[in-house]
Amino acid sequence: MLRKGTLGLLWAILSSSLLPLDVIAHNQNPLTLSALNRFRAQNSAEGPPSGDISTCSGYRLSGLKESNVGLSARLTLVGPACNAFGKDIADLTIEVTYESNERLHVNIFDTSNEQYTIPKSVVEVPPPPTKSFKRTSDLVFNFEPSPFAFWITRRSLPNAEPLFDTRISSLPETPIPAVIPSDNSTALNGFPLIFEDQYLQLTSTLPLNANVYGLGEVVASSGFRRNVGPQGGTIQTMWARDIADPVDENLYGSHPIYLEHRFDPMANTSQSHGVFLLSAAGGDILLLTPPGSKTSLIEYRMIGGVLDFYFFAGPTPNAVIEQYGELIGLPTWQPAWGFGFHLCRWGYKNLADVRDQVTSMREANIPLEVMWNDIDLYHAAGNNQHYIPIVDAAIAKQVNATDSYDIYTKGAELDVFIKNPDGSEYVGQVWPGYTVFPDWFQNHTQQWWTEAFRNWTQHGIEFSGIWLDMNEASSFCDGSCGTGANLTNTSVPFILPGEPGNPITDYPECYDSATFGPSGNITVNGTFTCQLDPPSLTLRKRGLGAGKQSGIDVNTPPYAIHNGNGRLSIHALATNATHADGQLELDVHNLWGLMEEKATHLAVQSILPKKRPFLISRSTFPSAGKWTGHWLGDNFSLWSYLRYNIAGVLQFQLFQIPFVGADTCGFNGNTDEELCNRWMQLSAFTPFYRNHNIKGAISQEPYRWDSVANASRTAIAIRYSLLPYWYTLFANSSTKGTPPVRALFYEFPNEPELFAVDTQFLVGSDILVTPVLAPNVTTVSGVFPGRGSVIWRDWYTHDVVKFSPGQATTLEAPLGHINVHIRDSSAILMHAAPAYTIEETRQGPFSLLVSQSSSGHAFGTAYLDDGISNPPGPNRVVTFSVKNQQLRISSSGQFNVAQKLKEVTILGVETKPKTLLINGNKSGTLSYFPQQQKVVVSALSIDLNKPSTVSWK
Repeated sequence: MLRKGTLGLLWAILSSSLLPLDVIAHNQNPLTLSALNRFRAQNSAEGPPSGDISTCSGYRLSGLKESNVGLSARLTLVGPACNAFGKDIADLTIEVTYESNERLHVNIFDTSNEQYTIPKSVVEVPPPPTKSFKRTSDLVFNFEPSPFAFWITRRSLPNAEPLFDTRISSLPETPIPAVIPSDNSTALNGFPLIFEDQYLQLTSTLPLNANVYGLGEVVASSGFRRNVGPQGGTIQTMWARDIADPVDENLYGSHPIYLEHRFDPMANTSQSHGVFLLSAAGGDILLLTPPGSKTSLIEYRMIGGVLDFYFFAGPTPNAVIEQYGELIGLPTWQPAWGFGFHLCRWGYKNLADVRDQVTSMREANIPLEVMWNDIDLYHAAGNNQHYIPIVDAAIAKQVNATDSYDIYTKGAELDVFIKNPDGSEYVGQVWPGYTVFPDWFQNHTQQWWTEAFRNWTQHGIEFSGIWLDMNEASSFCDGSCGTGANLTNTSVPFILPGEPGNPITDYPECYDSATFGPSGNITVNGTFTCQLDPPSLTLRKRGLGAGKQSGIDVNTPPYAIHNGNGRLSIHALATNATHADGQLELDVHNLWGLMEEKATHLAVQSILPKKRPFLISRSTFPSAGKWTGHWLGDNFSLWSYLRYNIAGVLQFQLFQIPFVGADTCGFNGNTDEELCNRWMQLSAFTPFYRNHNIKGAISQEPYRWDSVANASRTAIAIRYSLLPYWYTLFANSSTKGTPPVRALFYEFPNEPELFAVDTQFLVGSDILVTPVLAPNVTTVSGVFPGRGSVIWRDWYTHDVVKFSPGQATTLEAPLGHINVHIRDSSAILMHAAPAYTIEETRQGPFSLLVSQSSSGHAFGTAYLDDGISNPPGPNRVVTFSVKNQQLRISSSGQFNVAQKLKEVTILGVETKPKTLLINGNKSGTLSYFPQQQKVVVSALSIDLNKPSTVSWK
């Protein structure tokens, strides 16, 4: 279905029959056409690119210079240039820097510095080290001089297979026919290092059937663990794209980072490491296993830029993610209210309609923290609640001199808009009609953007945060389309969803709307509406000083990456659109969203001083988490997307954008009662919790069905009670980069049965979530990690779970119930009385849940502050430690915690205690529940600003 930010299925159809190059060129301005003709002329004289890499002979290393932090050398072509997809660059430089004991930097770039490199003002990485880590780093750089190849090993495991290995002798023999038979581009004709002006290639071995995670953004059919073959494989395309969440195609963001996890069954040990390519270039990253090969491989095919690699030693999954965050920047601090429940839809008709939703949620007693508006913007709610409007990427172009549109006129005056190659304004087409686009590289753009937001607030849009959409950046027309166009036409070139001619009629797979109508109910007249075995439903699959090269094909690079839209300019800015200092959209396309997020974060910070900016954005790039959170885009009201929700959240933890969630109940299409019920429960355990749907679909606010309302109230109450736990996880994320949501193997890395699990997940280390992901079921299967060494207790009953170690266990899961379990050895501070809003909840007392290990130990911490100050002001860290039948509470920091700890629940107490002491005195009330081996100590008033003890004997 179509969406305000997506042409979705319509564009999928249109892009399947692309225009000939001559027709495309006809729509460009004259300078573009002449540049294209020059390229053709040059290549007709020299011969077109062959596309054949089999004759490429690689590079030879010379001029090696050692330093206390690494080495540098020259790389020169071994033989004649092969010019497979452009012109080989004969003279390269390699710089290797041991940046810490866990991070190794290998940068291969053109010595003349003509290839595009990301300015440090866009992605700020740490400066080179001042001390030497060459002899202490766990990562070791090794190389062969001719043909040049390198491999990375662990100092701690010198005899283990390399972590990254580009040697030809380590890779499968070529030529290899197409590994994916339907795609000839997966034929492998050689693995030399190739460095051309429009094509860079580097290949490394991977262990056979390697455990690879990351590389995105993507809705991967394989789930969180990527498919490396031998059946199929992965082609991950790096090109930001506005599209409604297709499977196995490029999406809104570009993240060339992966984590690999290796397990040694002989030693029963494991190590994880990470590999990051810092490049904004479009490209394909292939994960493949050739038939009969003893290894798998990863191959980078980039259409520009340089080969700027960072390697992270781990050795645990959490450590890899933390080390990546240390490089690109740690996530922004989230305001406490951001963890509340958010509600939005495209299609609220007016202010009264929005107000009705706020009122209806209150009447149903379903907590509502934030009201959002899609492109139909209206005013805010009150009562400790918040309002967030949408801001799309494009700015309406003023048509008549008599019109008054200050953001355009001021922007034109300050020269902040992207241009055509001839210096005229680049004009696209988005929701306002014909539009222009901010150029974030211009000197005055930040000033203009901040002023625009300030003027917005002065005209009545009193926002609490901002929703950034369409920022790939997206455009509905092909090329700069303003010349000769009727600029007064503000309509879009397609029928909006819900309008006559484009009704929203689809339902989840098992719902028969022809029989049961458009209610979306689970039952109609006592009959279940979910009919099993439906017809199959399938979706389409499938430093500045650079970027000034001459004689390159800007519009259609010779190597055609697997962009789902086809040509790179389709449904995007044209690749010849020009930014400050002559930078081309071809080189900086993947950076647009990140740069808008930074500019908006700084603008909101200026307008709402001393408050944490709250942003949710669609297109992202490495380091975006410093400025924004993310939603998983325009998903579908399908059970498969309920499952994809989990993998998407896990993916963005790795990308250091941890505040993430999906459009709950689905965006495109019609949801139904059962799907929405299960989804509202699942999303209550993801960082960003928002229900959002498309214009024209049936309403899916959680009060619409009694069963969904009941499930939502239960799930939100758990979420709000766990807010101190969530808040602490995100404080750790913003200070250390530790992921708040984790795959099971992150905490249990030596259990191979967990490596592919993405139907369950952990919140922190202590909360295990096992959601229902299928219709018409009342049970769910899940595995309990730890192989019997961990005690898992039910969240609701506190009963110890009985299970077979390493085996799946069937759990009861009636509609409205989501399985949640508590890990032993944990101590979790909670809000004792979850209320309607986050602020009301925070004003109430605390409780503490302790789940002891078999030896009677438990530990936990809680980070507390005012929940809003930016930068974070005074805070307090409270530590809970249990052993020898005593809970010790210690506290440090300057923040005063006004609320008292009123109740402590201790699980794993085998016999009823005879005495209870609070700070050495007999006080409080003790209750004992023998079936759960549970002690509840109530009627407390413990000050969390001071040390305290609770003892029982």
